[in-house]
Order: sequence, then structure tokens, then C-alpha cells
Amino acid sequence: MDKKTIMESLARESHEKGGFNGTWLYAEKGEIVSKGAVGWRDPENTLPITEETIFQLASVSKTFTACAVMLAVRQGLLSLEDRIVTYFPELTAYEGVTVRHLLNHTGGVPDYFDDMDWFFRIWREEKRVPGNDEILRFLCETSCGPSFAPGEKLEYSNTGYNLLALLVERLSGIPYEEFLQRNIFEPAGMSSTRCCHIRRDGIPFANFARASVPEEDRCVADVDSKRYGEVIAFDGLNGDDYVFTNIFDMLAWDRALREGKVLTLEEQQMMYTPGKLNSGEDAVYDEDDHQGYGFGWAVEHNEQFGLVVSHSGGMPGVATWFERFIDADRTLVFLCNRDSMDYRAFKGFYTALEKLARDQEPEPIRTIENLAVKDPDKSRWESFCGRYEHPDDADFIVDEVWMRDGELWAKAVDEDGEMTFRLYPIGENEFGRKGGMLKLSFDDGCLKFDDYTCKKL
Repeated sequence: MDKKTIMESLARESHEKGGFNGTWLYAEKGEIVSKGAVGWRDPENTLPITEETIFQLASVSKTFTACAVMLAVRQGLLSLEDRIVTYFPELTAYEGVTVRHLLNHTGGVPDYFDDMDWFFRIWREEKRVPGNDEILRFLCETSCGPSFAPGEKLEYSNTGYNLLALLVERLSGIPYEEFLQRNIFEPAGMSSTRCCHIRRDGIPFANFARASVPEEDRCVADVDSKRYGEVIAFDGLNGDDYVFTNIFDMLAWDRALREGKVLTLEEQQMMYTPGKLNSGEDAVYDEDDHQGYGFGWAVEHNEQFGLVVSHSGGMPGVATWFERFIDADRTLVFLCNRDSMDYRAFKGFYTALEKLARDQEPEPIRTIENLAVKDPDKSRWESFCGRYEHPDDADFIVDEVWMRDGELWAKAVDEDGEMTFRLYPIGENEFGRKGGMLKLSFDDGCLKFDDYTCKKL
């Protein structure tokens, strides 16, 4: 199997179909098998991406935060069983939460995305970006209290990693960004990597890929987007995001870990051990993939390849993936700076990389146009049009359906606001859209999607 040629071909095809825009690298035993770059690092399509281009990592940054905590433990600054109220006494609602709980998302600390308006209000009213130290104020003021008792279950929390970064900063006595630079990036040989805040403070890289999102048939920078522009309100946080790097430094990070340059192999083994619940069971991160969550890593035990650890990252205009086959010594990373025009084209590329890294033949990349029924029967489409009721517990709501130029369109609402999209027929009375894998079906005056059935109003 010629993985190099196949990956290059798939990257080009996905990009041409509105999917992948970024860089990728795949290595076996430290030797690069395939790498490359496709697309643009600016929304205007004037600056080509190169293999050296710098990308925002989003939540892949958590691997560095967990490493920083382990280094602080080694230095005797704290222990994994320390309760966070010892250091943050104002967080009385989180009395039983420990450092370990924060690391493996079992502390019940609410995610700041559950109350984004708190950050938006500061940005709108005070005209400033909140710093990471204000995460304490957020937890005291937000209406979102503890989600569950410490150790009761696993629920992903970006806020928990903000607290970890703040803890490292306060106990070490130096800014968190500087702690990472001195103790991780420099020892690992990651010369193109830094933790910083480009939206708040300005772009520090000459070869930086700006996060871009599709909007009205063109791409715009995330901060200029009608739906996502207020993402700047989060740009003062640390720990959950805001490490910037390229594919070569991510390979250097993999090798530094394997060689014990930053953390010992024993320390890493602790990080690759799934958290435990109060019941004694493993805390499950992804039931479909049978993954647990250790310290900053999703953990999988694969029958063929042994221990596999990984992390994904996502923000508006940002999609990243870092996967390390610990026993088989394989490394896969891709960095993307643009939301896809057709999500299936992006997912097809991602899934193909995953299969190739596991010595499997990839599936062809298909878009919604490839799946759409040719010359569909539109005789009933007018009856599908109208307003639909809103499920009380849905994060994504389809509000209205109408005809335009002979095609069906829909308006939906999610936590980021409203969106409109064309519906493509993919079966009898069944439709899909470009922006995701959502399937909608119409029947007897009802609209069905996910597990919801919504009556026409």
C-alpha cells in the first residue's frame, strides 16, 4: 500500500470538493511516510498554505496542559490529590474536586461554552477580552453550578483545563505561556511553537493560518463572521486552547515524549491511564470507540496496534487531530484552518487517514452532491414547507422549511445563532445538508431529525 501517494491524492480531492484546507503528516517509527499542504491560510485565498504554516491547535493544546501539571507535580508544587479549593478558596461549590478530577474531566466543573454570554457581555460592555485568571470570577458568577458530584461521571470541561493552567501559573510564579516555553517547547525542540493570543494581542507569526468560516458562499475570518465573530471573547483563556504550531513540531513533540525528554515514561504511563469513577469503573470518554480519558489524552487499547492515545481540537474555522500509536510507534497529525464547505468531504479525508494509519483501505470521498438523488420527485416538497415546533432539549433546532428556485431550504438555530442551508434529497422524503451529517425526513406533517419528531405548526 503506497500510503504516501494515497494520502496526497485524498488531500487534493478533499480540498477540491470543499473539505480539507490545511496540512497533514503521518510517520512510522519517527520517519515521515506522508506529509503535505493544500489550500489557503487567509480567507481571501491569496496566501498558500505550506508545510511550515502555523495553526491554532484548539483542544489538542490540552496535551501540553496535562504535561505542565505533571511537571509541577514533579517539582513538588502540588499533588494530583490536592483539592482545588486549597488554591482557589472562592470555589466553595467545588469542595471535593481534585487536580486529578480536572485532568480527566470527572470533576463536574461546568464548561464555559454552557454560558458563553458571560464572556460576550465582558467583550461587548467592557470592550476587553477576559484573562484566564477571570475563570474564577466566571465560576462564581455563572448560573451553571456543578454538573455532578466529583467522580460521579465523565463530562468534558474546557473550564477544568483553564483552572489547571491558572494553577500552574500561580504555583510556578511565571506566566503560563512562559512555563510552557521553558519547560516543554524548548526542551522538545519545538522552535515554531508558542502559547499566545493572536486575536487579542495581534498575529505573531509570519506564516500563520487564519481561522476562516464559510459565510454566504465565501470565506471570512472567524472574527469577521456574523455567527462566530465573538469568538474573540475567549482569546484570553489558557489551558484548553491557544497553542500554535506546525506539523513538524507536532512530530517533534511525539519524539520528545517517546525519548523521555520532557516527561519520564512512568509519568506518561499515568497520563495514558483512564480515569476511574467513584463506582470503580473506567470513566468512558467515547463509548462508540471504547475510549477512556487519562490526563490530556483520549485512551484506546486496539487489538492490533496496542495502546493508542489521541486528542482532537475544534473551534470556528479550526479542526485538528493528533494521534499517537504508543506500541506501534506511528504518528498522525492534521491541522486545518477553514470550516469545510461540504462536511462529508472533510470527514471522508479524516476517516481515510485513520484507516491508512491502521493499514486499511480507505473509502472514496463522497460529498452531498454525490449522494443526492438525481431528478428527484418534487411533487410533495411544497407540503414539507412551513414552521416546525422546537424540541425543549435540542441543541440544534430546525425552525422553518421553504422552497427557493425549485429547491428545499431550511433555517436552523443552534447556540451560535441562525443558519440557512439547502436540503439535498438523499432518499424518499429524506434530506441532508452540506454543513454536517444531519439527516432530516418528512412524514405526515412532521419533521424528524436525530431522535426528535417535530410537528408542523
